[in-house]
Amino acid sequence: MKKRLTVAVVLGVLTMSARGQKLNESQVPAVVKIAFEKKYPSAKASWDKEDANYEANFKHDGKAMSAVIDKKGTIVETETDIPVRDLPQSVQDYVKKKYPGSKIEEAARIVKANGDVHYEAEVHHKDVIFDANGKFIKEAKD
Repeated sequence: MKKRLTVAVVLGVLTMSARGQKLNESQVPAVVKIAFEKKYPSAKASWDKEDANYEANFKHDGKAMSAVIDKKGTIVETETDIPVRDLPQSVQDYVKKKYPGSKIEEAARIVKANGDVHYEAEVHHKDVIFDANGKFIKEAKD
């Protein structure tokens, strides 16, 4: 039993380190920092490693944001926190139906590199993703 618990803990730590690993700015490649500074010259970021990409977390125009940047310096997507009331009504209706009695804990507007807009509603430590029209796309563990 102890052996199984130890293996589970080790696998959990490895999984957590693969996503959302905090980085010092010195660990971020120069091309990634340059791309961020070019797009957001006055912003100061804290950095995470998200799979093969880098995530800059920062404030811009008074809003909490993040930018996911690949190792070549391409901004893959930006995410801006929004009030829950600013989610499309269809998103709010979906959450009420799919997760009765639950509250949307956080909301965000995501803009992909190609300009596509998605919305994210965090419910029960899950990110529920919708397209620009509020149509459900997927659910992912937060």
